[in-house]
Amino acid sequence: MDKQGLYIQLFSIHGLIRGQAPELGRDADTGGQIKYVIEMARALALRDDVDQVDLITRRIRDKNQDSDYDQEIEPLSNKARIIRIQCGGRKYIRKELLWPHLEEFIDKCIGFITQHQRIPDLFHGHYADGGYVAMELAAAFDAPFIFTGHSLGRSKQAKLLSTGLNQQQINRQYHMATRIEVEEEIISQAKLIITSTDQEASEQYGLYQNGKNGQYAVIPPGIDLETFYPYYNFQLDPDLINEETRQVRLTLLNELNRFWSHPDKPFILALCRPDQRKNICGLIEAYGTNPELKALANLAVFAGLRQDINTMGDNEKGVLTDMLLQMDRYDLYGKLAIPKQHDFSTEVPELYRLCAEHRGVFVNPALIEPFGLTLIEASACGLPIIATSNGGPVDIVANCKNGILVDVSHSEAIAQAIHTILIDPQQWSTCSNNGISGVRKHYAWGPHCEKVMSHVHQLLPSEQDTGRQQLMDRVRPSFGKRLTHLQRIMISDIDYTLIGDDNSLLQLLQLLEESQADLAWGVATGRSLELTLEAMTEYNIPLPDILICSVGTEIYYGPDLRKDKGWQQHISAKWRPELIKETLNKLEFLIFQEAEGQRSHKISYYMEDIPGQLDTVQQALTAARLRCQVIYSHGQFLDILPFRASKGKAINYLKYKYKFRTDQIMVAGDSGNDTDMLQGNNYGLVVGNHSPELDRLKGKARIHFSRENYAAGIIDGLYHYGFLPAKHTPGPHPPWPL
Repeated sequence: MDKQGLYIQLFSIHGLIRGQAPELGRDADTGGQIKYVIEMARALALRDDVDQVDLITRRIRDKNQDSDYDQEIEPLSNKARIIRIQCGGRKYIRKELLWPHLEEFIDKCIGFITQHQRIPDLFHGHYADGGYVAMELAAAFDAPFIFTGHSLGRSKQAKLLSTGLNQQQINRQYHMATRIEVEEEIISQAKLIITSTDQEASEQYGLYQNGKNGQYAVIPPGIDLETFYPYYNFQLDPDLINEETRQVRLTLLNELNRFWSHPDKPFILALCRPDQRKNICGLIEAYGTNPELKALANLAVFAGLRQDINTMGDNEKGVLTDMLLQMDRYDLYGKLAIPKQHDFSTEVPELYRLCAEHRGVFVNPALIEPFGLTLIEASACGLPIIATSNGGPVDIVANCKNGILVDVSHSEAIAQAIHTILIDPQQWSTCSNNGISGVRKHYAWGPHCEKVMSHVHQLLPSEQDTGRQQLMDRVRPSFGKRLTHLQRIMISDIDYTLIGDDNSLLQLLQLLEESQADLAWGVATGRSLELTLEAMTEYNIPLPDILICSVGTEIYYGPDLRKDKGWQQHISAKWRPELIKETLNKLEFLIFQEAEGQRSHKISYYMEDIPGQLDTVQQALTAARLRCQVIYSHGQFLDILPFRASKGKAINYLKYKYKFRTDQIMVAGDSGNDTDMLQGNNYGLVVGNHSPELDRLKGKARIHFSRENYAAGIIDGLYHYGFLPAKHTPGPHPPWPL
C-alpha cells in the first residue's frame, strides 16, 4: 500500500450526480444509488488509510439539465471529488441506452489515469454498468475490483415478465440480456461483492449461474446522522433551529396545508420515485378504501420531481396519472397531498421530523425493496415504519425493531398496519425510539466504511508482498500499468521487417530488453492473432506489449493477450461484411482467401497485380454505397476493412487512449499495407528491403529510409530517432519468458 494512503475510484455512471442538492427522484435513474455513492465517497475520504476518492460518472451537456453536470471535476470534500467523463454524446440518456458506449467510457478513463500518472489501488463498481467499467479497468491495471449491485437484472426481469411483457420486449427496452450477461461475468470476477442484506446475497444473487461462486459481504449502507437527527432535538433545545431550518419547515407546512382541510392530524408519509414497482397506488388504495384511516390521518405522497406530467416518460406518466385518478375516485380532496417538488438535501430530513412531530408513520409500499434507504432515514428521525416483507426491510426491522412488515400486495394489510401504529401511543413511541437507536448502531457510514476497508486491505498486497509484486511488475506488468508510465513506443510490421534475418533480430530483442523501462514495443501485421503467435514461437520472439493484428482490425495487449474491446466497437460503425462479400463476389478476378485469412472485421481475397483491377474493386464498393478501407499489398493480397480500421488508425487510437505524443512513437514497415501507419505523423522507418510500393514516400518528413535490412533497419531507426542511447554492444541475451 502507498504510504500516503489508498487511491480509490468509484464508478456510478448513469443518472444525475452532483454533490449539492442532488435531484433524487428526478427520473428512474436518479434514485437512492446516487445518494449512496456520494455519501460513501465522502465517508471514505475521512479515513486515514485513504488518500483520494474519485467518484467517476458521465459528463452531460444538455440544455434540459443543469450546467452542474457539465463540470469536469467537482470537489466533494478535501480528499473526494466527482470526475465526469463524456461518452455516448453529450445528451442525457437513460441507463439502458448507455451499454453501447461503455467501451468509450473505459478508454477515456484509461486516458484520465494516464494523464494524471496515478493508478488506483481499488476499483469499485456500482450497478451493472459501473461494475463492467470497473471490472475492465481492474484487469487493465492489475488491481482489485469490488462490486455493489444496488439492483440486479434477473430480479427485475422476473418482475417485468409478471407484468405481461415478453422477453423480446424486455430486451428491446431494457437491454436485459446484455445486463444479465455482464452481471454473470462481474460475479465471477469481483474480489468482493457488497450486499445490503442476507436476502440480497442468497436469493437475488442466487438466481445467477455464478451466484454460488461470488465472494459476498453483507454490509448495510450508512446515512448522514448529522442530517437525519431525531425530531425531539428541537423540543429539547429550540435554539438548534436556525433561520434556514425555520424557513424550510415553514415552506413544507405551507405546501402540505394547501392540500389538507385538517392539517393538525397525524399524517402518513411516502417518499419515492413515480415507478410502478414502488406501488404508490397500492398505498393510496389502502388509505382511500379505509374510512377509519381517512378520519384518523392525512396522507402525503412525494413522488419524485415533476413539472408537466405530459412531458415525462411512460412509466412515470402512468403512475402519476393513476394517482390523480385515485384521488378523484376515493374523493381524497382535502386529505391527500401530492406536492410537485421537494429538495432532498434540505427538505426531506425536515419532512421526516415534521411527520414524527405529528405522530405520523412512514410507509414504503414497494413490492420488493432491495434495501430501503428511506426507511433508515425516516427511522433515524424517529418515524415508525411500515414496509414490504420482501427484501431489505426484513433486515432493517430485525435490527431496529422499528415498525411492521406486511404483504404490500394486499391494501388491507397496509391499512391495518398503519392503523395499528397510529392508534397505539405506546407502540408508536417504542418503534420511534428503537429506530433512532438502531440506526445509529447498525447504519452509520463510519462503521460501514470500516467493514468495507477491512475486506479491501485483505485484497491488497501486504508490505511483505510489495517487493515481490514490484519485481513481478518489472518482469510481466499488466499492460495498463506499463503503457501508463512509458516514454516511447516502437511498433513494427512482422514479415520482412521484424523477421528475415536471425542475427539482427536477436540483437534487436536484446536492445528492447535492456530498454524496457521506458520503451515499449509492439507489432502491426496483416496476420491473424493465431498466425502472429505462430511466427513469434517459430522465431523465439517474446510477446510484445501490443499486438495489432489482421491489418489493424484487432488490438491485443501482452502478456495476457487481452483484446481491446473499445477498438472493436469503434471500427464496427457502418461495417456491413455480408453486403461487401455479395458485392465483390461478382468480380471474377477475385479469389476468396482461406478461412484462416478471414476475420470478423477483415475480408480477404487474392488478386493478381493487373492494372485497373484495384480501381474496379473501389468502384464496385462505391456503387454499393459501402464505406471501406481497401488495402492491396505484396502484389497479391487484397484486404477489405471497416473505414475506421487500418494499422495506422489503430496506432492513432492507441496514441489517443494512452496519451502518447507523435514524437514518442516510431513505426517500421516494408510494404504497401504499412503506408498509412508510416504517414501518421509519427516517426516512420522503412527497412532497406522494402517493396517498391513505398518508394513514393522517399523525401517525406519524419520518414527515414534505412540502408539496413529487416531488424537491422529497425535498430538503425531507433538510433536515428534517439529512441536508444548512443550505440553500444548489447550484453549477453537473457532467456525470454514465452
